[in-house]
Amino acid sequence: MFTAADMKQFEARGISPAIIQKQIGHFIHGFPPVKLIKPALIGDGIFSFCEDEIAYFISYFETHMGTSRVVKFVPASGAASRMFKQVFTFMETFKGTAGEKEAYIRDQEFHSVHYLISHLPQIAFYRDLCSVVSASGLSYKELTEKWLLPELLGFIVSEHGLNYANLPKGLLLFHDYPQGARTSAEEHLAEAAHYALSRDGIARIHFTISPEHRNRFDELFREKKAYYEQLFGVVIEIAFSEQMASTDTVAVDESNNPFRTADGRILFRPGGHGALLENLNRIDGDLIFIKNIDNIAPDRIKNGTYRYKKLIGGYLLYIRDRIHAFLRDASDHRVDATGLDEMQAFCSTHLFMSFPEGFSGRPPEARQSYLTDGLNRPIRVCGMVKNEGEPGGGPFWVEESADRMSLQVVESSQIDLSDPVQQAIVGRSTHFNPVDLVCSIRNFRGEPFHLAAFVDEETGFISEKSSGGKILKAQELPGLWNGAMAGWITVFVEVPIRTFNPVKVINDLLREEHLAETSG
Repeated sequence: MFTAADMKQFEARGISPAIIQKQIGHFIHGFPPVKLIKPALIGDGIFSFCEDEIAYFISYFETHMGTSRVVKFVPASGAASRMFKQVFTFMETFKGTAGEKEAYIRDQEFHSVHYLISHLPQIAFYRDLCSVVSASGLSYKELTEKWLLPELLGFIVSEHGLNYANLPKGLLLFHDYPQGARTSAEEHLAEAAHYALSRDGIARIHFTISPEHRNRFDELFREKKAYYEQLFGVVIEIAFSEQMASTDTVAVDESNNPFRTADGRILFRPGGHGALLENLNRIDGDLIFIKNIDNIAPDRIKNGTYRYKKLIGGYLLYIRDRIHAFLRDASDHRVDATGLDEMQAFCSTHLFMSFPEGFSGRPPEARQSYLTDGLNRPIRVCGMVKNEGEPGGGPFWVEESADRMSLQVVESSQIDLSDPVQQAIVGRSTHFNPVDLVCSIRNFRGEPFHLAAFVDEETGFISEKSSGGKILKAQELPGLWNGAMAGWITVFVEVPIRTFNPVKVINDLLREEHLAETSG
């Protein structure tokens, strides 16, 4: 199947032929669906803390975070092009006929192009837009009055204007301030300054980016970093990494043979968010906050974000300290029966960890071994919000083996929704995953875990794409917060919906939470 040229291609990417064969096997056989046992609910997989508990864990975070090297990890390589799907459709179809004008005026819905254009003066990049329009000898008013609407939108998305459809979301202006508008990447600096301070007083933030945008990010932070350091009174350390070629996945044709380009080379595609596990694995830190680049709020409502970031961070430090204390004791000497009972109770009440029937009656050596194996793992505490119709994965109890289940974040693509039992479980789910988590990735000795050892390789999904007019199938690795972290200790904590402010389409920037205080 593979030629000598193919083998050189694999070697250059750092991918072994065995990995390629394994990926092709997934195309042929598919990924087995996850078996849901039940939804994770408040009191049964999800913690919902009262005000006193929230205050306690926030205080724990603030007094104990100095024991950790904290890093904020922000996946930021995704292109903004999908934000403008409706805009491009309008630009291609609107010809300015009387009927189209009437339909445009009548469409007052929030996500309509009419709503976007009529509210552009409220959007953070409006001043920059007016500048590029003016440089072409035109104006916003003239373009709208003359119904040159595709031309106006072109100044937002195309290279002759702001070029936003060809930039990553991190470089788009999201929020307006009296001092000037901020990109979403800058807003993450502001967040890092408030809850990602390490014991040395440095706020560290790590962006994963695409190589073609590295210079733009470098230029942005050369210009802005000192401003935010002075504004928030901290030292900010910014690092970048790129998705590694070794995490790309092979594409196949409709017969599951490697898809070849016109020059005969095998086509590879990025492995999705799960590929970022390698980037995460290389971070020099032990307390890692993870949040998507587009889920960010302006300063006026960030306090809620800080409060609940400190909550999940404090809870992680609280359980980590107790887990590590037990593991240190277990490594030095046998923990007595009382200690084993206490740790088993802690795991049940603070981790929702389940135990096999009759576990308490097993010999102490067996109980200690079981607890040690179950606790010597990376830890993640994930914020979960009540499901109000937003897309995204959700928290579920999943079958691991005949006598063991675990808490997992599961995407709908992983579930056999043709099975009425599984569909009913999904129907009872109450929360979804906003990608708001904090992780501990070092063991009780302070050594970094090898994160690849905790991946569920049998998760992932396959989609249909095209290249050069030909149909191909693409494969994504286990998602970073799905299968890539399947073997971690997982805890879910309810956080309010107001902490979730994603920008998936351009009109989302016109939601109240993203507008300046004086807008709208």
